[in-house]
Amino acid sequence: MIPVKTLSRQVPRWQRELARAITDPAELLRELELDPALLSAAQVAAARFSLRVPRGFVARMTKGDPDDPLLRQILPLGVELEATPGFVTDPVGDQAAQAAPGVLHKYHGRALLIVTGACAVHCRYCFRREYPYADSHAGVDEWRPALAYLAGDSSLREVILSGGDPLSLSDRRLGALLAALDRIPHLERLRIHSRQTIVLPERVDGGLLDLLAQTRLRPVLVVHANHPREIDAAVRAALTRLAEAGVTLLNQSVLLRGVNDSAAVLAELSEALFAARVLPYYLHLLDPVRGAAHFDVNKTEASAMIKTLRQRLPGYLMPRLVREQPGQLAKTPVG
Repeated sequence: MIPVKTLSRQVPRWQRELARAITDPAELLRELELDPALLSAAQVAAARFSLRVPRGFVARMTKGDPDDPLLRQILPLGVELEATPGFVTDPVGDQAAQAAPGVLHKYHGRALLIVTGACAVHCRYCFRREYPYADSHAGVDEWRPALAYLAGDSSLREVILSGGDPLSLSDRRLGALLAALDRIPHLERLRIHSRQTIVLPERVDGGLLDLLAQTRLRPVLVVHANHPREIDAAVRAALTRLAEAGVTLLNQSVLLRGVNDSAAVLAELSEALFAARVLPYYLHLLDPVRGAAHFDVNKTEASAMIKTLRQRLPGYLMPRLVREQPGQLAKTPVG
């Protein structure tokens, strides 16, 4: 029998932290010293879309504050169960864009590979909160048709790994996928969309850095931070390691009511990102997914914030305000 201490050393720290994530609303409320009256609604909402949040991310939240901007992103609320016209299960047309199992092909020159349905954190505004991962993602046993599709289209220059969160894959599975992508000659760039680097910075370890160093594809990592308090010392250290390894780092945010819906917060976020070697990339208007209407900020308000932001920041720290619309050949600029 393998001793427990030896087994613990064999499992990467990030996987141990992921296994310790909070999934019970009652535990989250206790941990943050919040009003127990919130529990009933949180349990009902979590039954539709489950709670998951790493303990390290919870530690960045202010105890006793139900309106904490980090908490607001992950706390299940009863309002999620209210029906809102225009808020649907597939707000960006993913199902129509599926070209092969796990492959979404919307834009020229690049295709997106959904490699897992697993995430380290369940964001309440997630546009894929009701995505049918069991039927659609290119899991480890289903990569062959997805890879065949990518290999068969020589117009593709970039593959985007998404999910779920692609960094939820073990190094072994991720390494096998990268090796297969390396063998497709017309691919030049590897883009990974991941929130894990923000909510679980332990994921950026030697194993991941080695994988990114070994691929011939030019690596781009698009992280997902919405508020400056998400970027603490551990996150800055992880992002710096990636930058020093030659990974291009960009950030995409979602404009969220009660989280980052002010020019002051957005300016602070851009500054915090740049200090961590990350350039702001996109600021998305909320995708109208069912259960997330309470986060919505309208186009007029968003455009006014961007106008103020331009007066505070240099151009290279300005995210592009965009909306994703089904059937369009690119993101749609707003304002």
